Amino acid sequence: MKKVLIINGGQNFGHSGGKYNQTIADNTLEVFKGFENVEIKITNVDEGYDKDEEVKKFVWADYIIYHTPIWWFQLPNGLKKYIDEVFTAGHAKGIYLSDGRTADNPKINYGTGGMLGGRKYMVTTSWNAPETAFTLPGEFFNETSVDNGPLFGFHRMNAFVSLERIDGFHFHDVEKNANIERDMKLYREHLTTVFEKELKKQLA
Repeated sequence: MKKVLIINGGQNFGHSGGKYNQTIADNTLEVFKGFENVEIKITNVDEGYDKDEEVKKFVWADYIIYHTPIWWFQLPNGLKKYIDEVFTAGHAKGIYLSDGRTADNPKINYGTGGMLGGRKYMVTTSWNAPETAFTLPGEFFNETSVDNGPLFGFHRMNAFVSLERIDGFHFHDVEKNANIERDMKLYREHLTTVFEKELKKQLA
């Protein structure tokens, strides 16, 4: 039995009602219903949480799937607070033990003190920015991808606690030019392909 934790970071704030990321989370759940021997837990950050219970969920899970909008090129405040509180509560309780360094040689091994080894994570993001803002010469992100640009710190954060990255999925132009049916179909196909491989490897 493989265990999956879905973290929905959608948030009701300003002009955002969090519905888009709820739709993504619903589609994730629907895909996993098609797999046998998978157990799911879901955290909707905007509904509140117990940080110590969330630590237990991270330790329990084989896979963590984050769903988050991007606000002002960063995680929304609710999800950032969740990570700050839960990861801090997880110190020496299964998320991380230290920063990995020793007093004898503090210049090396930073970021090797995580306790979630053997587990993997995936992230989806939703953007007002079109995909071309990241890919075309002269456009806003200077041909820097979501993962190597705005999400660089997020990925290193997960590496710090020893989580291994699985290829995620980014939804673009969701405010001015959304095509929800098309994008959710592409996302379900991506998720199915990734986890058919992952779960097959686990059973081999």
